[in-house]
Amino acid sequence: MKPGASAAKKHNPVTFRTAGQHFDVNLTQLVLTCIQSTLIMATPRVCVLRAPGTNCDIETAHAFELAGGQADRVHLFRLLENPARLSEYQILCVPGGFSYGDDLGAGVIFSRQLRGQLNDVMREFLLADKLVLGICNGFQTILKAGLIMRRGIEQASESPLESQVTLAWNANGRYTDRWVRLKVSSSKSVFLRDMDEFDVPMAHAEGRIAVKQPELLNELRAQGSLALCYWSETAVKQLAATGDPTRIPLLPEPENPNGSLNNIAGLCDSTGRVLGLMPHPERFLFATQHPQWTRRNLRGEGDGIKIFRNAIHYFH
Repeated sequence: MKPGASAAKKHNPVTFRTAGQHFDVNLTQLVLTCIQSTLIMATPRVCVLRAPGTNCDIETAHAFELAGGQADRVHLFRLLENPARLSEYQILCVPGGFSYGDDLGAGVIFSRQLRGQLNDVMREFLLADKLVLGICNGFQTILKAGLIMRRGIEQASESPLESQVTLAWNANGRYTDRWVRLKVSSSKSVFLRDMDEFDVPMAHAEGRIAVKQPELLNELRAQGSLALCYWSETAVKQLAATGDPTRIPLLPEPENPNGSLNNIAGLCDSTGRVLGLMPHPERFLFATQHPQWTRRNLRGEGDGIKIFRNAIHYFH
Protein backbone atom coordinates (compact mmCIF):
# COMPACT_ATOMS: atom_id res chain seq x y z
CA MET A 1 0.00 0.00 0.00
CA LYS A 2 1.33 3.39 -0.92
CA PRO A 3 2.09 5.90 1.87
CA GLY A 4 -0.99 7.86 2.71
CA ALA A 5 -3.27 5.44 0.90
CA SER A 6 -5.15 4.46 4.08
CA ALA A 7 -5.74 8.12 4.97
CA ALA A 8 -7.02 8.84 1.49
CA LYS A 9 -9.31 5.82 1.61
CA LYS A 10 -10.72 6.96 4.96
CA HIS A 11 -11.96 10.20 3.41
CA ASN A 12 -13.24 8.68 0.15
CA PRO A 13 -17.01 8.76 -0.24
CA VAL A 14 -19.04 5.61 0.25
CA THR A 15 -21.44 4.73 -2.55
CA PHE A 16 -24.99 3.59 -1.76
CA ARG A 17 -27.16 2.05 -4.49
CA THR A 18 -30.94 1.82 -4.41
CA ALA A 19 -33.60 1.50 -7.10
CA GLY A 20 -31.04 1.82 -9.87
CA GLN A 21 -29.56 5.02 -8.43
CA HIS A 22 -26.37 5.58 -6.47
CA PHE A 23 -25.39 8.22 -3.94
CA ASP A 24 -21.89 9.20 -2.83
CA VAL A 25 -21.71 10.03 0.89
CA ASN A 26 -18.70 11.37 2.73
CA LEU A 27 -18.93 9.56 6.07
CA THR A 28 -16.77 12.08 7.91
CA GLN A 29 -18.99 14.97 6.81
CA LEU A 30 -22.11 12.95 7.61
CA VAL A 31 -20.96 12.28 11.17
CA LEU A 32 -20.03 15.94 11.72
CA THR A 33 -23.43 17.04 10.41
CA CYS A 34 -25.21 14.64 12.76
CA ILE A 35 -23.21 15.88 15.75
CA GLN A 36 -23.95 19.50 14.84
CA SER A 37 -27.67 18.78 14.47
CA THR A 38 -27.73 17.01 17.84
CA LEU A 39 -26.07 19.97 19.55
CA ILE A 40 -28.54 22.39 17.98
CA MET A 41 -31.48 20.25 19.09
CA ALA A 42 -30.05 19.99 22.61
CA THR A 43 -29.86 23.77 22.99
CA PRO A 44 -32.98 25.01 24.81
CA ARG A 45 -34.94 27.51 22.75
CA VAL A 46 -36.22 30.66 24.43
CA CYS A 47 -39.13 32.81 23.29
CA VAL A 48 -38.58 36.37 24.54
CA LEU A 49 -42.09 37.66 23.95
CA ARG A 50 -42.37 41.39 23.39
CA ALA A 51 -45.36 43.66 22.93
CA PRO A 52 -45.75 47.32 21.96
CA GLY A 53 -43.88 49.23 24.68
CA THR A 54 -41.55 46.40 25.73
CA ASN A 55 -38.00 47.78 25.95
CA CYS A 56 -35.87 45.16 27.71
CA ASP A 57 -36.13 42.33 25.19
CA ILE A 58 -32.70 42.77 23.59
CA GLU A 59 -30.70 42.50 26.81
CA THR A 60 -32.95 39.70 28.09
CA ALA A 61 -32.38 37.65 24.92
CA HIS A 62 -28.65 38.37 25.26
CA ALA A 63 -28.70 37.04 28.83
CA PHE A 64 -30.22 33.74 27.70
CA GLU A 65 -27.69 33.50 24.87
CA LEU A 66 -24.80 34.05 27.31
CA ALA A 67 -26.28 31.31 29.49
CA GLY A 68 -26.17 28.84 26.59
CA GLY A 69 -29.67 29.11 25.14
CA GLN A 70 -30.99 30.01 21.71
CA ALA A 71 -33.16 33.07 22.18
CA ASP A 72 -35.64 34.55 19.70
CA ARG A 73 -37.27 37.92 20.19
CA VAL A 74 -40.85 37.26 19.12
CA HIS A 75 -43.43 40.01 18.77
CA LEU A 76 -46.78 39.25 20.35
CA PHE A 77 -48.56 39.97 17.06
CA ARG A 78 -46.58 37.20 15.31
CA LEU A 79 -47.61 34.76 18.02
CA LEU A 80 -51.25 35.87 17.72
CA GLU A 81 -51.02 35.11 13.99
CA ASN A 82 -49.59 31.64 14.67
CA PRO A 83 -50.18 30.52 18.29
CA ALA A 84 -48.77 27.04 17.57
CA ARG A 85 -45.33 28.64 17.23
CA LEU A 86 -45.03 28.69 21.03
CA SER A 87 -44.66 24.89 21.05
CA GLU A 88 -41.23 25.30 19.41
CA TYR A 89 -39.79 26.70 22.65
CA GLN A 90 -38.83 25.30 26.04
CA ILE A 91 -38.70 28.65 27.85
CA LEU A 92 -41.04 31.63 27.63
CA CYS A 93 -39.81 34.95 28.99
CA VAL A 94 -41.87 38.13 29.18
CA PRO A 95 -39.32 40.95 29.66
CA GLY A 96 -39.59 44.38 31.19
CA GLY A 97 -40.76 47.68 29.76
CA PHE A 98 -44.09 49.47 29.53
CA SER A 99 -46.31 47.18 27.46
CA TYR A 100 -49.07 49.21 25.83
CA GLY A 101 -47.83 52.21 27.83
CA ASP A 102 -49.36 50.73 31.02
CA ASP A 103 -52.44 52.69 29.94
CA LEU A 104 -54.95 50.49 31.79
CA GLY A 105 -52.44 49.45 34.45
CA ALA A 106 -49.08 47.69 34.25
CA GLY A 107 -49.32 44.51 32.18
CA VAL A 108 -53.12 44.53 32.01
CA ILE A 109 -53.62 44.52 28.22
CA PHE A 110 -50.72 42.12 27.61
CA SER A 111 -52.12 39.72 30.22
CA ARG A 112 -55.54 39.68 28.55
CA GLN A 113 -53.98 38.75 25.23
CA LEU A 114 -52.03 35.88 26.80
CA ARG A 115 -55.23 34.40 28.21
CA GLY A 116 -57.52 35.39 25.34
CA GLN A 117 -56.60 34.14 21.88
CA LEU A 118 -53.46 32.49 23.29
CA ASN A 119 -55.16 30.78 26.23
CA ASP A 120 -55.04 27.25 24.82
CA VAL A 121 -51.36 27.35 23.88
CA MET A 122 -50.47 28.99 27.19
CA ARG A 123 -52.29 26.24 29.04
CA GLU A 124 -50.50 23.55 27.02
CA PHE A 125 -47.17 25.28 27.67
CA LEU A 126 -47.70 25.36 31.44
CA LEU A 127 -48.89 21.75 31.57
CA ALA A 128 -45.69 20.64 29.83
CA ASP A 129 -42.29 20.47 31.52
CA LYS A 130 -41.39 23.98 30.39
CA LEU A 131 -40.39 27.26 32.07
CA VAL A 132 -41.86 30.76 32.25
CA LEU A 133 -40.03 33.87 33.49
CA GLY A 134 -41.55 37.32 33.94
CA ILE A 135 -39.32 40.30 34.71
CA CYS A 136 -40.74 43.63 36.00
CA ASN A 137 -43.51 44.44 33.49
CA GLY A 138 -43.30 40.78 32.52
CA PHE A 139 -44.00 39.82 36.15
CA GLN A 140 -46.97 42.18 36.19
CA THR A 141 -48.18 40.55 32.97
CA ILE A 142 -47.86 36.88 33.93
CA LEU A 143 -49.25 37.49 37.42
CA LYS A 144 -52.37 39.25 36.12
CA ALA A 145 -52.67 36.55 33.43
CA GLY A 146 -53.00 33.95 36.20
CA LEU A 147 -49.85 32.05 35.19
CA ILE A 148 -48.23 32.16 38.64
CA MET A 149 -51.40 31.10 40.45
CA ARG A 150 -52.07 28.63 37.60
CA ARG A 151 -55.59 29.95 37.03
CA GLY A 152 -57.42 27.80 34.49
CA ILE A 153 -54.45 25.47 33.97
CA GLU A 154 -55.26 22.19 35.71
CA GLN A 155 -58.96 23.11 35.64
CA ALA A 156 -59.78 24.52 32.23
CA SER A 157 -63.22 25.75 33.33
CA GLU A 158 -61.68 28.08 35.94
CA SER A 159 -61.30 31.76 35.09
CA PRO A 160 -57.76 32.29 33.74
CA LEU A 161 -57.33 35.82 35.07
CA GLU A 162 -55.90 36.61 38.50
CA SER A 163 -58.12 38.43 41.01
CA GLN A 164 -56.63 37.60 44.44
CA VAL A 165 -53.09 38.97 44.25
CA THR A 166 -51.70 41.89 42.28
CA LEU A 167 -48.84 44.36 41.92
CA ALA A 168 -49.97 47.81 43.03
CA TRP A 169 -48.41 51.27 42.99
CA ASN A 170 -45.26 51.73 45.05
CA ALA A 171 -45.97 52.97 48.55
CA ASN A 172 -43.99 56.15 47.82
CA GLY A 173 -46.34 56.91 44.92
CA ARG A 174 -43.63 57.30 42.31
CA TYR A 175 -41.40 55.50 39.85
CA THR A 176 -38.31 54.24 41.69
CA ASP A 177 -34.96 53.24 40.16
CA ARG A 178 -32.15 51.89 42.34
CA TRP A 179 -30.08 48.83 43.23
CA VAL A 180 -31.48 46.43 45.83
CA ARG A 181 -30.40 43.28 47.62
CA LEU A 182 -32.55 40.16 47.39
CA LYS A 183 -32.85 37.02 49.50
CA VAL A 184 -34.02 33.69 48.08
CA SER A 185 -36.80 32.73 50.46
CA SER A 186 -37.95 29.45 48.91
CA SER A 187 -36.16 26.43 47.49
CA LYS A 188 -39.00 25.75 45.07
CA SER A 189 -38.00 27.81 42.02
CA VAL A 190 -35.96 26.23 39.24
CA PHE A 191 -34.56 29.67 38.36
CA LEU A 192 -33.10 30.29 41.85
CA ARG A 193 -31.25 27.05 42.51
CA ASP A 194 -27.98 27.41 44.43
CA MET A 195 -28.64 31.12 45.01
CA ASP A 196 -29.00 32.87 48.36
CA GLU A 197 -28.43 36.64 48.50
CA PHE A 198 -27.61 38.84 45.51
CA ASP A 199 -27.72 42.40 44.21
CA VAL A 200 -29.80 43.56 41.22
CA PRO A 201 -31.22 46.84 39.93
CA MET A 202 -34.94 47.61 40.03
CA ALA A 203 -36.93 50.23 38.14
CA HIS A 204 -40.72 50.38 38.42
CA ALA A 205 -43.75 52.28 39.66
CA GLU A 206 -46.12 49.36 40.25
CA GLY A 207 -44.22 46.67 42.12
CA ARG A 208 -45.89 46.41 45.52
CA ILE A 209 -47.35 42.95 46.19
CA ALA A 210 -50.89 43.17 47.57
CA VAL A 211 -53.36 40.36 48.35
CA LYS A 212 -57.14 40.46 48.57
CA GLN A 213 -57.31 38.21 51.64
CA PRO A 214 -54.54 37.89 54.27
CA GLU A 215 -55.04 34.11 54.30
CA LEU A 216 -53.70 33.91 50.75
CA LEU A 217 -50.26 34.94 51.97
CA ASN A 218 -50.12 31.86 54.22
CA GLU A 219 -51.19 29.66 51.30
CA LEU A 220 -48.44 31.08 49.13
CA ARG A 221 -45.91 30.58 51.90
CA ALA A 222 -47.02 26.98 52.49
CA GLN A 223 -46.59 26.03 48.84
CA GLY A 224 -43.18 27.73 48.62
CA SER A 225 -44.34 30.48 46.27
CA LEU A 226 -42.78 33.41 48.18
CA ALA A 227 -39.63 33.10 46.12
CA LEU A 228 -37.71 36.34 46.77
CA CYS A 229 -37.62 39.05 49.43
CA TYR A 230 -35.95 42.44 49.58
CA TRP A 231 -33.02 42.16 51.97
CA SER A 232 -30.53 44.13 54.07
CA GLU A 233 -28.28 43.94 57.12
CA THR A 234 -31.29 44.86 59.22
CA ALA A 235 -33.19 41.91 57.76
CA VAL A 236 -30.33 39.55 58.65
CA LYS A 237 -30.60 40.56 62.31
CA GLN A 238 -34.39 40.20 62.29
CA LEU A 239 -34.13 36.77 60.68
CA ALA A 240 -32.50 35.45 63.84
CA ALA A 241 -35.77 36.10 65.68
CA THR A 242 -38.23 34.79 63.06
CA GLY A 243 -36.25 32.08 61.26
CA ASP A 244 -38.21 32.86 58.08
CA PRO A 245 -37.27 35.64 55.62
CA THR A 246 -40.95 36.12 54.73
CA ARG A 247 -41.97 36.78 58.35
CA ILE A 248 -39.68 39.66 59.31
CA PRO A 249 -41.20 43.14 59.80
CA LEU A 250 -41.68 45.41 56.80
CA LEU A 251 -38.36 46.96 55.84
CA PRO A 252 -38.23 50.73 55.24
CA GLU A 253 -37.33 52.39 51.98
CA PRO A 254 -34.81 52.06 50.34
CA GLU A 255 -34.27 48.48 51.60
CA ASN A 256 -37.81 47.64 50.52
CA PRO A 257 -38.18 50.11 47.62
CA ASN A 258 -41.92 49.80 47.08
CA GLY A 259 -43.47 48.82 50.43
CA SER A 260 -44.28 45.34 49.15
CA LEU A 261 -46.17 43.07 51.55
CA ASN A 262 -43.73 41.01 53.67
CA ASN A 263 -40.91 42.50 51.59
CA ILE A 264 -41.81 40.20 48.68
CA ALA A 265 -39.84 40.83 45.48
CA GLY A 266 -40.78 37.72 43.50
CA LEU A 267 -43.27 34.86 43.33
CA CYS A 268 -43.12 31.40 41.79
CA ASP A 269 -45.89 28.94 41.01
CA SER A 270 -46.54 25.68 42.87
CA THR A 271 -44.38 23.68 40.43
CA GLY A 272 -41.35 25.99 40.67
CA ARG A 273 -41.27 26.31 36.87
CA VAL A 274 -42.84 29.78 36.68
CA LEU A 275 -41.10 32.77 38.28
CA GLY A 276 -41.93 36.46 38.34
CA LEU A 277 -39.73 39.13 39.91
CA MET A 278 -39.74 42.91 39.87
CA PRO A 279 -35.95 43.60 39.78
CA HIS A 280 -33.94 43.19 36.55
CA PRO A 281 -31.39 40.32 36.58
CA GLU A 282 -30.62 40.94 32.88
CA ARG A 283 -29.03 44.25 33.91
CA PHE A 284 -26.39 42.57 36.04
CA LEU A 285 -24.69 40.06 33.76
CA PHE A 286 -21.18 41.40 34.36
CA ALA A 287 -19.49 42.51 37.57
CA THR A 288 -18.61 45.87 36.01
CA GLN A 289 -22.33 46.75 35.77
CA HIS A 290 -22.51 47.04 39.56
CA PRO A 291 -22.22 50.68 40.72
CA GLN A 292 -19.67 49.65 43.37
CA TRP A 293 -17.66 47.15 41.34
CA THR A 294 -14.37 49.00 41.90
CA ARG A 295 -14.95 49.54 45.63
CA ARG A 296 -15.91 45.89 46.13
CA ASN A 297 -13.25 44.65 43.72
CA LEU A 298 -15.86 42.68 41.74
CA ARG A 299 -14.69 40.68 38.73
CA GLY A 300 -16.19 38.32 36.18
CA GLU A 301 -19.91 37.65 36.01
CA GLY A 302 -22.72 39.50 37.72
CA ASP A 303 -25.23 37.74 39.95
CA GLY A 304 -28.07 38.11 37.45
CA ILE A 305 -26.68 35.63 34.91
CA LYS A 306 -27.26 32.77 37.38
CA ILE A 307 -31.04 33.00 36.94
CA PHE A 308 -30.76 32.53 33.18
CA ARG A 309 -28.16 29.78 33.48
CA ASN A 310 -30.36 27.86 35.92
CA ALA A 311 -33.16 27.98 33.35
CA ILE A 312 -30.93 26.62 30.58
CA HIS A 313 -29.37 23.94 32.79
CA TYR A 314 -32.84 22.67 33.69
CA PHE A 315 -32.98 21.05 30.26
CA HIS A 316 -29.54 19.40 30.41
